[in-house]
Amino acid sequence: MQFIEKPWGSEEIIEINGHYMVKKLTMSKGHRCSLQYHEQKKETVYLLDGHLRICFGDDKQNLQDKDMYPGDYFTISPRTIHRMEAVENSVYLEASTPETADVVRIEDDYQRASS
Repeated sequence: MQFIEKPWGSEEIIEINGHYMVKKLTMSKGHRCSLQYHEQKKETVYLLDGHLRICFGDDKQNLQDKDMYPGDYFTISPRTIHRMEAVENSVYLEASTPETADVVRIEDDYQRASS
């Protein structure tokens, strides 16, 4: 298992292979990840603990919010703009296709460049 510190919390890579990737993410209250999209990667988020808000849509000017509570899940298709925000300290699983470098950051609170 690989543990990676993030400015918003942390992620643990549980499994990565040629078919899929599974991560456990911990996001601290009041923090959020980049507003981003993926060219190929498809991911499903499953909330284990806390209160998470997902902002998503086809274009930056018309985004929707979805509040998630433990047991809720949400699938994000390629090219869907999205961002996760921790309303409370949150722990969630992300199961996705295995494209680890497929992220295009549109906005980032921590001034990270797109990879």
